[in-house]
Amino acid sequence: MGAGIEVVERGLWLGPEGRAAHRKDLVTFVDHALRLDDAAVIRLRARSRGLLSGADALARGLSAMDAAGYVDPGFSMDSAWRGALPPESGFVHVDDVPARVMLDLAQRGARLAKEHGSSHGPPVSLLDQEVIRVTSAVEGADVSVGLPMRCVFALTAMGFLPQSPDAIAADEMVRVRVLPNWLRVDAKFGSVYRRRGHPALVLR
Repeated sequence: MGAGIEVVERGLWLGPEGRAAHRKDLVTFVDHALRLDDAAVIRLRARSRGLLSGADALARGLSAMDAAGYVDPGFSMDSAWRGALPPESGFVHVDDVPARVMLDLAQRGARLAKEHGSSHGPPVSLLDQEVIRVTSAVEGADVSVGLPMRCVFALTAMGFLPQSPDAIAADEMVRVRVLPNWLRVDAKFGSVYRRRGHPALVLR
């Protein structure tokens, strides 16, 4: 979290400097996470410490924030977290993809999902389908990595990528980075991480 947000054992306090902006950013993030999954779990990280919250409880806490900036994040939900967090550093840059290309892929995927989806959402086969592959020479070796549709959907659903081509500069890029076990996709307003070979996503 940003420097203006302090995470403590049973809550978090939004510092007085930029409090309204920090609260707005966090509310937006939580709302988008709930839109993706109404049982989403959010890990708040302050330096090396962490706190797990149900997204719904955190949303309620943000709406009831007191004058001192205190937010009750709800009960700890460590057992609900699906796995390890990605490393904070060490990712190797593979290539950049034009942001408008990513948005176009997301919009085409959304049309397919509407045609072939069900009340449970888009078909898994669509989410796992590789929609673009980037390749580059990294540290003397060729590295090739595919981006599945679920990562592209996550970028747009979380608002990490503007929703209209008109809001995206022609030279705006989405950066693709990797570690042996992780894929990282960095857009203008946030990042999507995916453990390679595993469907779960981490959004930051």
